[in-house]
Amino acid sequence: MNQDTICAIATASGGAIGCIRVSGPEAIEITSRIFIPARTGKKLDTCKPYTLTFGRIHEEDTIIDEVLVSLFHAPHSYTGENSTEITCHGSGYILQKVLQLLIKNGCRMAYPGEYTQRAFLNGKMDLSQAEAVADLIASTSAATHRLAMSQMRGGFSKELASLRNQLLHFTSLIELELDFSDHEELEFADRSELCQLADNIEKVISRLVHSFSVGNAIKNGVPVAIIGETNAGKSTLLNTLLNEDKAIVSDIHGTTRDVIEDTVNIGGITFRFIDTAGIRETSDTIENLGIERTFQKLEQAEIVLWVIDATDTTAQLTQLSTQILPRCEGKQLILVFNKADLAESTSHILPPFFPKDTKSIRISAKEKTNIDELQQLLITAANLPNVTPNDVIVTNIRHYEALSHALEAIHRVQQGLTSDLSGDFISQDIRECIFHLSDIAGEVTNDMVLENIFKNFCIGK
Repeated sequence: MNQDTICAIATASGGAIGCIRVSGPEAIEITSRIFIPARTGKKLDTCKPYTLTFGRIHEEDTIIDEVLVSLFHAPHSYTGENSTEITCHGSGYILQKVLQLLIKNGCRMAYPGEYTQRAFLNGKMDLSQAEAVADLIASTSAATHRLAMSQMRGGFSKELASLRNQLLHFTSLIELELDFSDHEELEFADRSELCQLADNIEKVISRLVHSFSVGNAIKNGVPVAIIGETNAGKSTLLNTLLNEDKAIVSDIHGTTRDVIEDTVNIGGITFRFIDTAGIRETSDTIENLGIERTFQKLEQAEIVLWVIDATDTTAQLTQLSTQILPRCEGKQLILVFNKADLAESTSHILPPFFPKDTKSIRISAKEKTNIDELQQLLITAANLPNVTPNDVIVTNIRHYEALSHALEAIHRVQQGLTSDLSGDFISQDIRECIFHLSDIAGEVTNDMVLENIFKNFCIGK
């Protein structure tokens, strides 16, 4: 595959400037065929690498555009191959014309993510760093940007490399004993030291596994379920929080019959709000399906906004509590007494069966009263740590699964050492742990996994 020379537009459409990337063995030669440098007339292959050359893209005697060409020689380029980047005007016609000329002269169009895939295959980065490139492009907040940048610069990779090196040292001592099994008096691996080493490794892997809940919330948004009776104002609240008319608002009960989701950044934290069907007794089959989905989304949420009509609180709190409260265990529950502009301005006393740490607030979603205060409650309930560039936090589900398998393997190692299990069994579990850690960096990943990862990249990256 790497014998092909590839090209693609690397910038979004509609801008004043466009960039086309060319990479592969003939990148410089093919670019030279359609590019005439101004003034000097020197061919690109005689120009110094890592320089910009001004000139014209031409098709026979017709000038297509005046451009700048960046020149990179292998292996010192993003892909590790000879590369050029043609910066021209952002006209869709010009960009497509330059691509056609490159293809006519020997290039082919790049597949999604092929530049980063080549960088991985050529040893410019490991797989976790390559995946961080996609996360960096998709980052929508300072926190997601910092996590992606830390991973792309190798913070996660260094932690994994340290673990693998410790495990390799671990298993080499065990296997050395196995080689001299005829001499029972020889012990290369002190069992107490191995137990301590296994405990230390287990703590690091466990920390990485548990960091996924935070990393997933930062990357994909903290899931917030908006629930309550029909006509309590859930959809109005969603529209107010999103600052757009996302959900249909009506006085008719049961208007929302399906789940509506959207994200918004509040105080640097991405929240994924889920507006659900109102909970009530109904014979409508479609509405009942919507209510079933309400309870499914409630299970998935980390924060629950229980919206209650402030003009009729007692009935809602008592009637729905048996359905809602058991599903809120381990979640942050916020009672939102809506339509406060229509109700008496009195504090609501919660029944004794509510959790003591339940937060409550009076708002008017329609009049946007106390919405800032509600947003502050959400930020507090999210309880996300401040992410620094040095923090190693897992955000990728593939990494999480591999680390979970590695954690299971190291637990078996600890149990084997405690029960004085034979060294060959312990060594096998250590190697399994190493295998799963190496899979994250792409050292043992098969072609099918690679294809699945890089197909989700944008073309040109």
